[in-house]
Amino acid sequence: MYAKFCCSFLLFTLLIAVVGCSGETEDNTVTDPVPNTDADSETVPSTDSDDQPAEPTADETTKTDETPSDAGGTLADGSVLLGSTALTAGIPGEGDLTVAQIGAWLDSEDNHAPLAVTLPAGLAAGSAAIVIPEDNPLTRAKIELGRQLYFDRRLSADNTVSCADCHHPDEGFARHTQFGVGIDGQQGGRNSPISYNRILSGAQFWDGRADSLEAQAVGPIASPIEMGNTHEAAVATVGKIEGYKLQFDRIFSDGVTIDNVGRAIASFERAIVTGPSPFDHYEAFQRFAKLDEEDLKELLADDPELAAKYESLGDAKDKHPMSESAIRGRDLFFNKKINCAACHVGANLADEKYHNLGVGMSAEKPDLGRFEVTKVDADRGAFKTPTIRNVALSAPYMHDGGLKTLEEVVEHYNKGGMKNPNLSDKIVKLNLTDQQKADLVEFMKACTGAFPKIETERLPQ
Repeated sequence: MYAKFCCSFLLFTLLIAVVGCSGETEDNTVTDPVPNTDADSETVPSTDSDDQPAEPTADETTKTDETPSDAGGTLADGSVLLGSTALTAGIPGEGDLTVAQIGAWLDSEDNHAPLAVTLPAGLAAGSAAIVIPEDNPLTRAKIELGRQLYFDRRLSADNTVSCADCHHPDEGFARHTQFGVGIDGQQGGRNSPISYNRILSGAQFWDGRADSLEAQAVGPIASPIEMGNTHEAAVATVGKIEGYKLQFDRIFSDGVTIDNVGRAIASFERAIVTGPSPFDHYEAFQRFAKLDEEDLKELLADDPELAAKYESLGDAKDKHPMSESAIRGRDLFFNKKINCAACHVGANLADEKYHNLGVGMSAEKPDLGRFEVTKVDADRGAFKTPTIRNVALSAPYMHDGGLKTLEEVVEHYNKGGMKNPNLSDKIVKLNLTDQQKADLVEFMKACTGAFPKIETERLPQ
């Protein structure tokens, strides 16, 4: 009887962990940091001792092996799995995108229905933080229109620069240049930020000056050093292209406007998410691995469904393994002494806040970042925390692109940043060994998941 009670209790505990939750101990220390999705929360991973890392829950593991039930990316519950190729692969067909093909696409009511969306494993724990404005629900037609606009250089003044020229899928949805390069080869003073996992983010740009993804999407169009156009001219250009006009008129009640251009591009960007990484597969399986061997055997023998889940998670972990170095780096990352997760927390491994790391503050006229938006002294030199997910694909790093490799990034933190009056109190000297530095880099690489397949060429003519 006692054994059955213990088995039932362990099963209950395991199922709670598999669903994914966070809790507080009696002293209000958070024991499960990754599901933290409140951008205003001060949650920092806690540990039972200084040497024992906090245990993050990377995702709702019930979705780890969930696959769409049809070619449209639809799951059994009727929601659409973000990251599905069907959302970003373009209107079916080959060669030039014709008006006839666009018309046939628009004739399907399914393409205009608002989508309920599911995040892929790893990001799924952040579902509560999804940002989709009420006035801009996601639809397949809107995502596709945004895809076309994202890759279309005709939005720029001289037809040479598109959104993708600074945020390209082949370069981690960023660019491997120190600064973004715009019209006539002009450069700004900041590195191109990534444009994926934006569905979990509110304010945009390094300094958060755009209060929405919609506002961010149209800002570069009118920037003299980016696309060099005006909103009026861009709208006129788009309105003269039959395939675009047809789509805007069918999707939006007021047709081609700059706000609707922003809504479409933002919709496409919300569909760009990172797939599960080796880190996610490792974390999902750890909930089973922590159980006593005999208890685990009894649980699996009593519950075939749980046994199938165990086997599925184990297969996924083995197929996408973390190296021993990456596992050590994971333990360091979430360790209270190192505490990378003080800022890189939550399902997207980013706290959506602004911090002064000392980067660029030694310049004669340093970039003051968030301060230029808020005019609050505490925000001097503070910039938004980027995600660790797929960070290995988007070098160089920091707002000024001044650190070329992840090794340089780790060394910057190791030495305690660059001292200045507004340096974040989270930045302290770490005194890492060479092996610990290498392990942290390997962990960040293990946070790399697949991007969805995206059609980059087929645009209205």
